[in-house]
Amino acid sequence: MSALIILCSILIGFVIYSLVKSVRRPKNFPPGPRFVPWLGNTLQFRKEARAVGGQHILFGQWAQRYRSPLLGLKLGQEYVVVALGHEMVREVQLQEVFEGRPDNFFLRLRTMGTRKGITCTDGKLWYEHRNFAMKEMRHVGYGRSQMESHIEREAEELLLQLDRTEEAPIEPVTWLAHGVLNVLWCLIAGKRIASEEDSTLQRLLELMNRRSKLFDICGGLLAQFPWLRHVAPDRTGYNLIRQLNTELYGFFMDTIEEHRLQLEKSSENEPVESDLIYAYLQEMRNQSSDSESSSFNETQLVMTILDFFIAGSQTTSNTINLALMVLAMRSDVQEKLFAEVLANVKSAKSDAFPHLSRRESFDYMDAFIMEVQRFFHITPITGPRRALWPTKLGGYDIPQNATILISLRSVHLDEQHWVDPLQFRPERFIDVGGKCFKDEFFMPFGLGRRRCLGDALARACIFSFLVRIVQQFCIVLPPGETPSMVLLPGITLTPKPYKVKFVKRSSD
Repeated sequence: MSALIILCSILIGFVIYSLVKSVRRPKNFPPGPRFVPWLGNTLQFRKEARAVGGQHILFGQWAQRYRSPLLGLKLGQEYVVVALGHEMVREVQLQEVFEGRPDNFFLRLRTMGTRKGITCTDGKLWYEHRNFAMKEMRHVGYGRSQMESHIEREAEELLLQLDRTEEAPIEPVTWLAHGVLNVLWCLIAGKRIASEEDSTLQRLLELMNRRSKLFDICGGLLAQFPWLRHVAPDRTGYNLIRQLNTELYGFFMDTIEEHRLQLEKSSENEPVESDLIYAYLQEMRNQSSDSESSSFNETQLVMTILDFFIAGSQTTSNTINLALMVLAMRSDVQEKLFAEVLANVKSAKSDAFPHLSRRESFDYMDAFIMEVQRFFHITPITGPRRALWPTKLGGYDIPQNATILISLRSVHLDEQHWVDPLQFRPERFIDVGGKCFKDEFFMPFGLGRRRCLGDALARACIFSFLVRIVQQFCIVLPPGETPSMVLLPGITLTPKPYKVKFVKRSSD
């Protein structure tokens, strides 16, 4: 009996200790809602975020409630700090201590159970592979004239598709996504995604869109309570991500195997054409003699491709999609853009492509694109960071391994800096001399070494696609169509489905 009493006492003591520990805030932790035993703020966070339209909005409300540019939360077992406002957001993005990535079940599930790739890694692996990938991408044309040639071809293909609609109402986002991904795939795999593979590509895009809407940047319940995948695999999104992983892995491996066979057949007299996959396979060959210490392997290659694929599949095409939606709703803005295009390209039917080297002549177009990115902030919370060691931020103590979330929305809608931030007004980026300028509060791709991998592709595609579309078509809303300016929450924000008509401009 005494042994049973002792055992029960130990058990009760452990429960009490666990309860007290689960509700205790770390010393000098940023302010925020009280922790609920064992659950932290998870239930309150999910309930209130759903009620207000997304966590990006809730963070702004909580920052006002607690009168702080830093919020301290506990989601599941993770301590989470949210940085809001220009000063805190800039400091987090530029400090080395915040260059880490969290290591949790959700992020490992994203990379097929591994901690590989570029986006979700840190330390030596991240530094080595980010530098290698960006060096090789530049070598095959990323951010250079070769990439511009790919963009020109995809823009022309898009114009042909729009012309074939014969002014029927359509949802343009899928065609935009195809065009952007084809540019990216030419750099990664040396070719466009063939037309017979369109069904495969469409399937992958659908899965990725579902993934984006099902989760938030915190990873949802899978990140906070991974055991729920055994209880509700569909509702938590676990089955969806596994399905997406399987299909993406098969798609990537087929392409890698094709490259491997070509590399084996190649010789010094007939070398293979350059692309990222060939460069990676060649580096794997070069390091094979030191294979135990090398991080260049097939899994790392697949995850690197995945990172670029995810980066290029949604944010860029959704930005163009939102721009077209605004143009359909704002004919005044559309006609200003057309007048600028006409002044620089000479004709609505001109075959002259508006090369990026002449971009400085398109001040209003640049200002319009920047306002689309600022106003809609489709990545309102950037990818999570991890504190690599205990540190200070804004006068508060940040524990080692705490997850840091960065609210770009709070910067892009800062009422202390922007005049009427909730009004769409491209002119805010035009100076008194009529030139477009970059505002220091404008940071859609982030700052520092962790800034978006795909910023050069995004900037080039958005500009080139929009100039060509405005040059040749008038974007018109069909009768009864009223697009919503309120975006759907998720990992990235997406517009609600809408339809527009592309009316061919006259050649006069």
